[in-house]
Amino acid sequence: MLVLAVAIVTVPLWWRSRRIDDDHKQRNIAIARQRLAELDAQKNSGVLSEAAFDECYRELKVLLSDDLAAEPAEVTSAATQGRWIAPLLMTAIPVLSLYLYFTLVDANAQRKLAAQQTAEQGAQDIEAMLGKLVAKLERNPDDTEGWLMLGRAYSYLQRHDQAAQAFAELYKRKPDDVEALLQYANSLALARDGRVSGEPEQLVEQVLRKEPANANALWLAGMARMEQGRLDEAAALWHQLVPLLPPDSESLQQVQAMLQSLEQQMAATSSAAAPLRISVKVDVVPAAKSRADAAQTVFIYAQAIDGPKMPLAIVRKQLADLPVEVVLDDTAAMQPGTRLADFPRLRIVARLSQSGQAMPAAGDWLGSVEIERPLGSHPVTVLIDQEIK
Repeated sequence: MLVLAVAIVTVPLWWRSRRIDDDHKQRNIAIARQRLAELDAQKNSGVLSEAAFDECYRELKVLLSDDLAAEPAEVTSAATQGRWIAPLLMTAIPVLSLYLYFTLVDANAQRKLAAQQTAEQGAQDIEAMLGKLVAKLERNPDDTEGWLMLGRAYSYLQRHDQAAQAFAELYKRKPDDVEALLQYANSLALARDGRVSGEPEQLVEQVLRKEPANANALWLAGMARMEQGRLDEAAALWHQLVPLLPPDSESLQQVQAMLQSLEQQMAATSSAAAPLRISVKVDVVPAAKSRADAAQTVFIYAQAIDGPKMPLAIVRKQLADLPVEVVLDDTAAMQPGTRLADFPRLRIVARLSQSGQAMPAAGDWLGSVEIERPLGSHPVTVLIDQEIK
């Protein structure tokens, strides 16, 4: 097509019949005007850059100036007038076409290459900045702003283990600071594949004790409850969060979507037995306490009265922890798939073990109480007051 275009433009220049010099000049002026209009259109449409337009415009002016400066004394042949223009156009048209082709076709590739080079340079700059910041913190480890900045930088780079280490240093130096607690909790959770239960949840609970209406803490606490299957508690926390978020914000929409999902899950399981959670308060009589070591193990567990004697759920504490309140639920199950809710009558036992072994032995102290569903709203109270002979 390029060859055809060149031929269409140049062949008439070689074979046109004789014309007067004025016609020759007017024709070249008209051609120049037409070409200038084309260049303007290409610039306005974005095909030509400003620099490319200026270069083409200068070339066009030179061509027209050279042509108009010629002073033929008499009528010349069209072949003489056209033959010097034809080779020039035969060269200029392909060159300009190739220039436009590579400008358009390679533009995307050039943008990608520029973006890649920018990203690589940015990564190098960030690494250099981190190196300087780490060196500064080694010289001045009590720079809390430095630890905060380092943790945020690692979080931005999604290097969550290193972010957690940086925020741990910040937390050591500002244990009561809400931002330090939240940053540390969030980075720990992300380093553990997004799981909030455990240490991150404990940090979040500290924040809620200081600021019960902290939006970030309410969100993370709800995530922890959802991981543990405590959907009703997660929903309660997120309902507290809703009025704290800006109207029509993306965060509000996300929380509302999560609440809707929770409600659907709870509705789907409402026909089945709901997970059973038993709050148990345990204490020990002074006689048993005086004859035991503070580090001795206390087993607190639930047994089925009409079922297997193996504990269904168990929690381990030390004598020094008593009096204590614990929760027995399916997360403390001895065997996967065993559910407290499958047994209508349960025996709650607390045993102070001298040996630390799970099997009862002479010299141990225990207490127990039998319960039936439905349970009341108050905790079950167990007093360790019987010695095994």
